[in-house]
Amino acid sequence: MTAEHELVLTRLLDAPRENVYRCWTEPALMKQWFAPKPYTTPVAEVDLRAGGRSLVVMKSPEGQEIPCPGQYLELVPGRKIVATDAYVGDWVPGSGKPFMTMVLTFEDEGGKTRYTARVRHWTEEDKKKHEEMGFHQGWGQCADQLEALAKTL
Repeated sequence: MTAEHELVLTRLLDAPRENVYRCWTEPALMKQWFAPKPYTTPVAEVDLRAGGRSLVVMKSPEGQEIPCPGQYLELVPGRKIVATDAYVGDWVPGSGKPFMTMVLTFEDEGGKTRYTARVRHWTEEDKKKHEEMGFHQGWGQCADQLEALAKTL
């Protein structure tokens, strides 16, 4: 099912599903792949539970920090992560306008992982803004970085 205002990235990653999931849920691993290079990820904090807080900070080569606070809505270990920026943990609304809800699925395909990232936006304008920010290129590059790391675990 495709939701209105949704962007989707699907890749077959040459890494086991559990490793790909770990890269999304363990801060030390998240810091190694989360931001498209040459950006870095100096901060990755997770509280892995429905209602738990997530904070990832990306940093540009010029030193600009881009905080990405959010909250987990659903976690199915090794299989699914649903999170949103509408809340910042324990159902506390975020300080700005909500932008998206992210639905990640991890499916086993013979030792590889069918990785699907669905990003659902509140409005068509938000979807277009995310496309213009480079959703497909940026999330695609990050998927390549994610695969490279997950293969080594």
